[in-house]
Order: sequence, then C-alpha cells, then structure tokens
Amino acid sequence: MYLVNKTAVITGSNSGIGLACLELFAKNGCNIIAFCRSENDDFTSLTSNLSKKYKIKITPVYLNLESKSMLKSGLKIIGEHKQIDILINNAGYIYTGLIGMTSQKELEKIFQINYFTAVSFLQIVSKKMIKNRNGSIINISSTAALDGNIGRAGYASSKAALIALTKTAAHELGPRNIRVNCIAPGLTDTKMMRSSTNKNILPGIIDNTALKRVALPSEIASVALFLASDLSSYITAQTIRVDGGMHIWRTTKLP
Repeated sequence: MYLVNKTAVITGSNSGIGLACLELFAKNGCNIIAFCRSENDDFTSLTSNLSKKYKIKITPVYLNLESKSMLKSGLKIIGEHKQIDILINNAGYIYTGLIGMTSQKELEKIFQINYFTAVSFLQIVSKKMIKNRNGSIINISSTAALDGNIGRAGYASSKAALIALTKTAAHELGPRNIRVNCIAPGLTDTKMMRSSTNKNILPGIIDNTALKRVALPSEIASVALFLASDLSSYITAQTIRVDGGMHIWRTTKLP
C-alpha cells in the first residue's frame, strides 16, 4: 500500500476517473475527502463500505462547483483539516460546439468548473502542504488541450489552462517539497465520454489509436496513484499523456 496515513482531496469523485481514483486510493490506505456534485444513496453506501473494508476514513462533501457560495463552503471544510497530502483536481464539464456558436455564458461555465475551481482548490490545499513541507497535486487535463479537437474550443482551452497552471505552480511550490503534475487522458470509458462523443466517429478515433481501444478509468487512476506516491518523488511540472498511442484525430464533423 502506497498511501498509508495520507489524506487526499478528490473532486468529481462519484463517477469515471474520480471514482476510480477514490477506489484505488482507498485500497492503498489513503483517507479521502471526496467531493461530488450531489448526494445519493449509492455513493454514500460505497464510501461507507470502502471505509470499513480498508479501515480508512472517507468524508463525502456534496458541492455544486458552479455555485461560488457553495464552493466557498466546501473550501472551508478543507481548511478544517490539519493535514492534506494529495489533491486531485478531476471535476470537469464538457461542451461540444464550434467556437463561433459557443456563447460567452457557456465559456464562463466551462472555465468556472474546469479551471477556476481547480485554482481555488490548489490555493487552499497548497497552504496546508506548505506548512507540512510535503504534498502532491495532480490536475486532470485532456489530450484535447494538446491536440485541439474540432468542437472543443472551450473545453480544450480550459484544460490547456490547467497545464499552464501545473507548470507555474510546480515551480512556485517546488522549494517547499510540493510536486505538481498533470495527466492528459485520451478517450476514457466514462459517462462524460459516452455522452459527448459521436458514436459514428468513435470507431475511427479508436482505429487511430495504437492500442485500438479506449482507456478504462482505472488505468488513469493508476497513473494518479504513481504521481501521488513517493514512487514519483522526483517528478514535477510534467504533463503525462495516457492515451493508448492516440494519433491526432481530425474530422470535419463535431466529435
């Protein structure tokens, strides 16, 4: 077990990559403050069972990241914890539409959830890490930020901003023994991918991938575990593509 006696904050922890991180980190002995959008019995039951199974503590926090007042309340909860060792900025929102058809309101929503919220979490958590002179921050970006997919201008831009944030924060926080890295997943089998990717073009994208398949959320979580643990103690300011060897995919149709 790689994260015994550690405490992690994970956003977007009730599905997809965030849920996979929650389960894998719990298995590795990590206490978790688990942020998700809304309360539901299945998630409450899951966190309770994981806590008992691995003898750890999971604290669910229900938070709508679009609400600045709720965000402030959620950040206050983090402030009440003496030790935070790991932050995974995973919560995300995707919108598909040509840039000329993307409204200012939609762009603001994308950046609020994908970028500004991540900055807020990084700011409050890094204060804890600075006091303890130790920590690992992991931002979940996307290959869209690096490749620029048609129809994803707002999403790609917000995820590119996360990469820039990662590099800057790594250099600022490095002297305090805090590492900041970024994961850029390719197509991953999540609810968000299935709802935002056109089924008609999905086979072509997969065919353009060396491994000829999409990723499992657990495969992204494994990279997060590596970056969160001491196994990666000399890695910072990096963006790691986890995309199965995806070639740049271009299409005249919306993805």
